[in-house]
Amino acid sequence: MWLLATLLTVTLVPAAMRAEPAAWYKWRSKLTAHVVCSQTSPGEGWEQLSTAYRDARCEKPKKD
Repeated sequence: MWLLATLLTVTLVPAAMRAEPAAWYKWRSKLTAHVVCSQTSPGEGWEQLSTAYRDARCEKPKKD
C-alpha cells in the first residue's frame, strides 16, 4: 500500500506544482457596450474582447 501512495505522490505532485489559475478576459455587452473582466462569459449577449490576463482587473497580460 505504501508503494502505491509513494508512486501517486511522485507522479501527481509535480503536475500540481505546474498548475496555474484560470485566465481573465475582457467581455463587452453587445447591447450596451459595457466592458467587464471575468474568467468566464457573463452570458448571452457578451463577446470576448481581448487576450488573456493574469488578474481580475484585466491589467496584467498573461504571458505564455
